Amino acid sequence: MDFTLDSIRDIKLYQPRKGYRFSVDALLLYSFVNLRIARRIGDLGAGSGIVGILLAKKYPDAKVVLFEIQESLAALAEKNIALNFLEERIKVIKTDLRKIKTLYPSLVTSHQFDLLVSNPPFRRFKSGLISEGEEKAIARHEIKLKLHELIDAASYLLKAKGRFCMVYHPYRLSELTEIMKKKGLEPKRLRLVHSNKISEAKMILIEAVQGAKVGLKVDKPLYIYKEDGAYTDELMEIYNPEV
Repeated sequence: MDFTLDSIRDIKLYQPRKGYRFSVDALLLYSFVNLRIARRIGDLGAGSGIVGILLAKKYPDAKVVLFEIQESLAALAEKNIALNFLEERIKVIKTDLRKIKTLYPSLVTSHQFDLLVSNPPFRRFKSGLISEGEEKAIARHEIKLKLHELIDAASYLLKAKGRFCMVYHPYRLSELTEIMKKKGLEPKRLRLVHSNKISEAKMILIEAVQGAKVGLKVDKPLYIYKEDGAYTDELMEIYNPEV
């Protein structure tokens, strides 16, 4: 497979030239995490590892587990971990999250993570155009993992009062919050992401807490582009804080 070597913030990352590549969603998810301390972090559907690697840099005392079902992306995540010299703190588990309770109890015990993140497929299977190529299709459509299965895995893995941060599509927000509540994950923080100040929300960032009381905080909107089409100052800061 043909790869590119890219730099983002303070990490380097190999990505397939053709295939699943990270988008702004991953960086928005990373920036949304605001815990003061995180000791045990998991990325559910880690892809090439970008979010987990960035969080390992942000929380230097944390151990990070990257869960990924696709063999090619799990191998690429391993390569990126080594590229950033994080082998001692990050490990990859190639697994089907639908079977996490039964297949990997010796590797992953229940209720051990204080932070989970996920940039999951948000398109229902057979809704909309299927992405070209298997990697992209599985990453963007619910072929291997449905929403309720993701939330079930998160609930199983999180500690009491542990946090689960997701980036998702606003069209399915009511469905998402309903499933979260049924699994004991209470939505506590929400941020809407807009292309610009006159567009409707194109993404949501949501944080739920295991076993928390009812009460939702809505953060100020996040805008990606200015009126002239350039990135906003906030987006530029997320991409490269040194600029």
